[in-house]
Amino acid sequence: MSSGPNSPMAGPKAAAPGAVGSLGEMLVDAGLSRERLEECRRAAATSGESLDRVILAKDYLDEVTLLSIYAKHLGFEFRKSLDGTQVPAEFVSVVPVHFARNYNLVALETSGDNVFKVATCTPMQPHPMDDLSAMLGAEIDPVLAPRFEITTLLGRAYRHKADGVDEALADVAEDGNFAGLADQIDEGEDVLDVANKAPIIKLVNTILFQALKLRASDVHFQSYPDRMQVRFRIDGILYDMDPIPRKAQDAIVSRVKVMGKMDIAERRLPQDGRATIKIGDGEVDVRISSVPTTNGERIVMRLLDKTSKVYTLEEIGLAPKNLAMLREYLNYSHGIILVTGPTGSGKTTTLYAGMSEVDTTQKNVLTIEDPVEYSLPGISQVQVNVKKGLTFAHGLRSFLRQDPDVMMVGEIRDLETAEVAIRAALTGHLVFSTVHTNDAPSTIQRMVDQGVEPYLVSSSLVLVIAQRLVRTICKHCHTYGPINDEWAAKLHKVGLDPEQMGGRVAFGKGCDECFQSGYAGRTAIYEFMPIDEVLRTQIMNNATAAQMKRGAVERGMITLREDGRLKVMSGQTTPDEVLRVTQLDLD
Repeated sequence: MSSGPNSPMAGPKAAAPGAVGSLGEMLVDAGLSRERLEECRRAAATSGESLDRVILAKDYLDEVTLLSIYAKHLGFEFRKSLDGTQVPAEFVSVVPVHFARNYNLVALETSGDNVFKVATCTPMQPHPMDDLSAMLGAEIDPVLAPRFEITTLLGRAYRHKADGVDEALADVAEDGNFAGLADQIDEGEDVLDVANKAPIIKLVNTILFQALKLRASDVHFQSYPDRMQVRFRIDGILYDMDPIPRKAQDAIVSRVKVMGKMDIAERRLPQDGRATIKIGDGEVDVRISSVPTTNGERIVMRLLDKTSKVYTLEEIGLAPKNLAMLREYLNYSHGIILVTGPTGSGKTTTLYAGMSEVDTTQKNVLTIEDPVEYSLPGISQVQVNVKKGLTFAHGLRSFLRQDPDVMMVGEIRDLETAEVAIRAALTGHLVFSTVHTNDAPSTIQRMVDQGVEPYLVSSSLVLVIAQRLVRTICKHCHTYGPINDEWAAKLHKVGLDPEQMGGRVAFGKGCDECFQSGYAGRTAIYEFMPIDEVLRTQIMNNATAAQMKRGAVERGMITLREDGRLKVMSGQTTPDEVLRVTQLDLD
């Protein structure tokens, strides 16, 4: 059998002879009803989409289940996780990042007989594989993997490859004519499509793509007298990126405002906008804020990648005791579970992880959010629309007429929302929500300060979870070193002795993978405070947050600082990170 690049078999290898059974029967066995299977087949025939894409779009099966079925049917390998995989250098050097990201293709390894193992999440689209085979001049052996795993691996593989920002900046410098170029906008624009765009549009799209590739949560365009500085927030820390010439500032601002459907002519007042951008066939929600400063307008864009996976409870850093406690409370029939912490502390991720374990086949689950960050299968999600009168309180009140079992409200911001949430909890519903406070006991104080009667708080609240995000040590440069005086002082601040650490401490040396920071990725530290009888009495007696915390600690509550201490001892993070996000606990 020929395997040259121009032979008929140069593309994906044929399915293994052992490929099994009827695809339809396998889908039915996995839980897809025959009625839904026929519905999806008809939709696929009408739309021209492949059957797997239709099933996923309708949320009838999750991606991991669907891909594992297709892998068995086609005789391909299936990998649920690509963590730790090193992408071959030849793939990164030959294949353009836009092609790889657009079609969700990434090489996992190569063998001596000129064959690349390539991960894909669209097994029924062979043409991109054929194109990839021609690019590499090699045969392709398909491996099926979830989209999130592929995009994460692509982000790591192409992180340090020149991605067009320099070229786009050069085009801006050459063009000079910005008038009329910033107001071209396509609905749901694809940031990978930069081929025939005006220089300013190309530059903004390229910056956004670079931000998504580096897992940035926010993009800042900050004005200075001599330049506009681009900054990315990655794992909670801001990094300076390529500056933009001062003369292009107004055009950049106008372009971003057009994307967010904001008023270009208004430069003296703050504005907010929203946009949806595409990355291939994935979508990213962008929240845009502009503020006038003495050096011109300052723009911040919050990126919410809809293709990001929803984490499970095992993946978010819960200690075994806390994990068991949360699972117990998730089965309660009524009450309020509050997650608290500052903006960007992972509260929504924790709520989603918990909600994903609720049995939606037996329970009616509704959420009202601002905005809806991830799509949860089997759950009805509503987005706040203040302009049309759909607030948290109004949405929650409407939910009570929808025969709900479980409800989630994005945030309890005011007395009205708090009262509706409490009424829901007292009438037999389980309610999840978030509050902005520093620790678990302060949450109770906040609700009382908002005007809620203490007896209502004590009778409706069942669990308060405070959390923070700490950066984890980079896997690529993770190492251990002896504890010197500086390390000993930091360990002492978090309540650890060098002897408890075995005389050595974990840290990251710094490498190209982690911007020389020694950190890559984040995990959460938690403070779980169940509302027991002692706490209920304290709430009714208007005890202070300090008194409630002291009592809870005496009864065994693990504080934020203590949970951070455990993660330092296990080598996941450093004392610096725990000290950065926690304040001194009470003695």
